[in-house]
Amino acid sequence: MAAADGNWKITINTPMGAQVVTASITTNGDTFTGKTVSQMGDGDVSGKVDGDTLTWSTNITSPMPMTLEFSATVAGDAMTGNVKLGAFGNAPLNGVRA
Repeated sequence: MAAADGNWKITINTPMGAQVVTASITTNGDTFTGKTVSQMGDGDVSGKVDGDTLTWSTNITSPMPMTLEFSATVAGDAMTGNVKLGAFGNAPLNGVRA
C-alpha cells in the first residue's frame, strides 16, 4: 500500500472560510484515482503521484465556476499542501487520515 492510499479529511483554508473535503485515494504507480465529497460538490478525481506528492485538478461550480489545482505531500497520517484557486490566489490545505 502506498503512503497516500486510504481515506482522508482535508481542510482547505479559502478566502471564503474553511472548506472540508473527504477523499478516498487509491494509487497505482505514478497515478491515482479517488472520490471526493464536499460542500463544493462530489466528484471523481485522478492525478499524478511523484514520490510522496499528489497533484490533481478539480472543476467546481459552487460558489462559482473555477478550476482548483491541488498539490499535496503525504507524510505518515498527515497531508499538507496548496490549492490554486483560479484567479483568487492560493490556499493552504491540511489533511489527516480518516
